[in-house]
Amino acid sequence: MRYLPHTLNDIDAMLAAIGVDSIEDLFAQIPPEYRFKGKLALDEPKSELTLERHLGQLAAKNQVADAETISFLGAGIYHHHSPHALNQLLLRAEYYTSYTPYQPEISQGTTKAIFEFQSMVAELLGVPIANASMYDGAHATAEAALMAQRVGRKRDYVFVAESVHPEYRDVIKTYLSAQDDTYREFGIDTDSGRLSLETLQKAVVEPQKTACIIFQSPNFFGVLEDPRAIIEWAHSHKIKVVACFNEPLAYALTTPPGHFGVDIVAGEGTSLGIPMGYGGPALGIFGCREELVRKMPGRLAGYTVDTKGREGYVLTLSTREQHIRREKATSNICTNQGLMALAAAIYLSLMGKEGLRDVAKLNLSRAHYALEKLTETGGARRRFTGAFFNEFVLETRAKASDIVAEAMRDGVMPGFDLGRINPAWDHYLMVAVTEKTTRENIDALAKYIR
Repeated sequence: MRYLPHTLNDIDAMLAAIGVDSIEDLFAQIPPEYRFKGKLALDEPKSELTLERHLGQLAAKNQVADAETISFLGAGIYHHHSPHALNQLLLRAEYYTSYTPYQPEISQGTTKAIFEFQSMVAELLGVPIANASMYDGAHATAEAALMAQRVGRKRDYVFVAESVHPEYRDVIKTYLSAQDDTYREFGIDTDSGRLSLETLQKAVVEPQKTACIIFQSPNFFGVLEDPRAIIEWAHSHKIKVVACFNEPLAYALTTPPGHFGVDIVAGEGTSLGIPMGYGGPALGIFGCREELVRKMPGRLAGYTVDTKGREGYVLTLSTREQHIRREKATSNICTNQGLMALAAAIYLSLMGKEGLRDVAKLNLSRAHYALEKLTETGGARRRFTGAFFNEFVLETRAKASDIVAEAMRDGVMPGFDLGRINPAWDHYLMVAVTEKTTRENIDALAKYIR
C-alpha cells in the first residue's frame, strides 16, 4: 500500500459507514457481464531501482530534437526556441500550482496574468476579444464551430476547408457526430494550395442553413491564404467565418486573421514559447468579434478599479452554467490551462513586438533558403505555388517514407511524410524550418533529397 493513502482499516471503516460489505458491492448496479474479472495484464511490481532503469530504457528509444538530432518536423507542432527566463519564471510557486481563480481577492496575480495573456493574444490575432485559453488548437477550432451554430440558431451546417489540419477536422467531426450530417468539406486549388471560392460556392448549396466556414492560414500545407473573397461571399449570406491556425508566429509578419474581418479565430499557441514536449501540453487560443463575446466558450478575465481607485482583476462573463448546467453552458472546460497561457504571456512579454517580428523574419528567410537548397539538384520540387511562411511541401523523386527512413538513421528528422495521411501523397514531404534551424542543418538535409 506504499502509494495508496488508505490502510485496510481505513477502507473497512468507510465501507461500514455506508453500509456495504466490500468494494465490489459499490459496483453491484453494473451487470456482471460488463464487469472485469481476473487480473490486469501488468508486470509484477518492481523495485524503484529496477523501475528507474526500465523507464530510462524506454525513454532512450525516443529521438529528441536537440544538438545531436536535426529536426524539420512541423505539421502543427514546431521546434521553436523557449527562453530560459520563461522556464525560470514558471517555476515560481504562486504560478506553479495556480488554478482557476474563483476567488479573485486572493488570486490577483493569476487573474492579472490571464488578463495580460488575453490582451496580447487579441492584439496578435487582430481581434478585440480573446479568452483565457482552451486545451489545444483542435479543441478550440471545434468549439468555434459549435459557437457559430449557437450564434446562427437554425443554421447547422459547418463547412471545413480540406487544407485545415486533418486532426482538427477529425476533432470537429467528433464534436458534430451526434448531429444529423452537419459536417461538410470543400476543396482547395490544387496548384496554389489555397482556398477555392468556386469550390466553396458549389459545395454550399444551402447557404441559409450554413452556420460557418472554417479555413486555416498558414494552412496545413504551409500556404498563406488570402481569404477576402471567401469572407465577402460568406458574409453576404450571413455565414460566420472561422480562421484557425497552427503557427501564430506567422502573424508577426503577415496580416492577422482578425484584420481580414473573420468572426472567430481559433488555433494552437505552442509556438509562443511552449516546448514541443512529445506533442503536449498544448495551448488552445480563441478570439472573436466583440458582438459575439456572450456566446464565447471558456473563461474571460476582466479589469476594473475598486472604490479607492486601485486596479483589480476578476473572471467575468462566466456563469455557473459552465460548471453545473451542462446543456445550457457555452462550453464545459473544467481544467486549468493557466500555466500554458502564462508561458505564452511571458514569451510575448520577453520578445516584444520587434523581437517577435525578428524571430518571424528568421523563420521566413531560412525556410526560403531551405526550399531553394532542397530543390536545386532536381530531386524534388515544390508541390504548391502559394506564398508560405516557414513550412512547405516537396514532391520528391523518391518515396517520402524512404527519405525519412534513411535520414533518421543519421539523426536527421527530414520532415513529415504526408503518405501517412493519404497513400496518394507518398511522394510528398512536408518540411518545417524555424529560428533553431541553421544553414548547416539545411545543407545536411539536402543530401537526402536526390
